[in-house]
Amino acid sequence: MRPIRPGDRGPAVTEIRTVLAGLDLLAPAAPDADDFDTHTERAVRAFQQSRGLSVDGRVGAETWRALDAARWRLGARTLYHAVPEPLTGEDVRSLQERLLEMGYDVGRADAIYGVRTSRAVAQFQREVGLTPDGSCGPHTMNALRRLGRKVVGGRPQWLRESDAIRQSGPTLVGRTVVIDPGHGGTDPGVVVPDGSLRWSEADLVHDLASRLEGRLAASGVRVQLTRGPTPDDCLPDVGRAELANSLGADVFISLHVDGHANPEAEGVATYHYGTDNGVTSATGERLAGLVQREIVARTGLRDCRTHAKAWDLLRLTRMPAVRVEVGYLTSPDDRARLTDPRFRDRVVDAIVAAVQRMYFPVERDVPTGSIDVSELRAVVAAGTVVD
Repeated sequence: MRPIRPGDRGPAVTEIRTVLAGLDLLAPAAPDADDFDTHTERAVRAFQQSRGLSVDGRVGAETWRALDAARWRLGARTLYHAVPEPLTGEDVRSLQERLLEMGYDVGRADAIYGVRTSRAVAQFQREVGLTPDGSCGPHTMNALRRLGRKVVGGRPQWLRESDAIRQSGPTLVGRTVVIDPGHGGTDPGVVVPDGSLRWSEADLVHDLASRLEGRLAASGVRVQLTRGPTPDDCLPDVGRAELANSLGADVFISLHVDGHANPEAEGVATYHYGTDNGVTSATGERLAGLVQREIVARTGLRDCRTHAKAWDLLRLTRMPAVRVEVGYLTSPDDRARLTDPRFRDRVVDAIVAAVQRMYFPVERDVPTGSIDVSELRAVVAAGTVVD
């Protein structure tokens, strides 16, 4: 869909204003108010900020889905596992977060009432003496309201995900990694002319992804890219997440470069799934931290830190997933680095080292920048695995 932006008018704007008013982000307007004015833009930005979305003041497909989901409050309707179109909404996410607080395994709080959420609800129902049908109606809601947190002083999801990583072992051999070069096709991403040259985000990140594919494959990893160098169309983020899920990936890495009107904006940032309520993908958060530190240490890019976001790409993937913004193409300094193949090799080595470190037990982790990626390839070439 074309983003709805300031200055637009029409029924879609009226609907956006109605939802924002229901969230107390915008004063109620006349029924026929259909102007995307400055007050609406400010409210959209506040909504995007609160939901961990990109804050641009426009309503694109991702923000529209989030607004549509925000209509629902927990308890306003009965929730159940529907096939083939599962129920989605802010009420589902609230239920998932509540169950996570109580120690039940719903997986990621992705606002989708799937099988895992239904099973967690059924387990809760059994423990409180209700019929374990996996649906959340008035009786289940009353039981939830009566009970406090089941787990205190810890992060049960962190413990659950960390244990799964630990039990899978430290080696990279045989794992599946999906690498996602951002944009592509009709969407080149950030584009910057440079004399007679023209640098595009889509081309640079595909080169990075191809290099990363080669390094990981040499380390014994099965690698899948979400697109080729010149796709006809740009695969939406939902489609990229679905591809990674269908392949049963162990890790998902999305590669981007950034851009800004201010040429002094520079540096690397890494994103993982998380919400404003503190719910996060524990392993995704750890991987993001490792990727960020390794890239900063090995390249000297400015450290723009890690951040939690609820983008579809991170919310819908069922494995540790990160999005890496490797510098600003609009920064002369970053651009000079990004267009140097040797620099891109250092970025790739940093990401490989970070993925390897994620599988090391915390007590056996190694200092940032100390892993020699060529040694990982040598171990595979020799046909041995260190454990």
